[in-house]
Amino acid sequence: MTTRTRMNVYFDPELLAQVEALALRRQVSKSAIIEAAVASFLSGDSAEKLEAAMSRRLDKLCRQIDGLDEDLAVVGETVSLFIRFWLTITPPLPETAQASARAKGVERFEGFMQTLGRRLATGDRFLKELTRDVDPSGEGTTEGDEGARA
Repeated sequence: MTTRTRMNVYFDPELLAQVEALALRRQVSKSAIIEAAVASFLSGDSAEKLEAAMSRRLDKLCRQIDGLDEDLAVVGETVSLFIRFWLTITPPLPETAQASARAKGVERFEGFMQTLGRRLATGDRFLKELTRDVDPSGEGTTEGDEGARA
């Protein structure tokens, strides 16, 4: 068992608030955080530790950006294919039907926006569903996709 010596120190209230918040997030004592910070400050290899920590963080950010880049490419392709398909199969409307089509379009758009808001609020994401539904090998489709193609 390690013996500890008590020491009273004074902190700027803002710094102490940050230490308390970190202690709550990490579920450790404030003393453990202060002890680790002082040990890090006094250690001779702190520059190497900092460089390693920064390197890990940068690697994580790079992986996240790569994922976002892939997601953005999927979204771009999805939208462009939908627009191309829609423009290809939708015939022009006669003048007499355009007013009712606009009204129906406004109604459908409102429904779309409400559905989108609900999905964003619950955390449901199209790209997450897509990765679950699509076979990563690209050799075939998952169950249920055959019906969608009919």
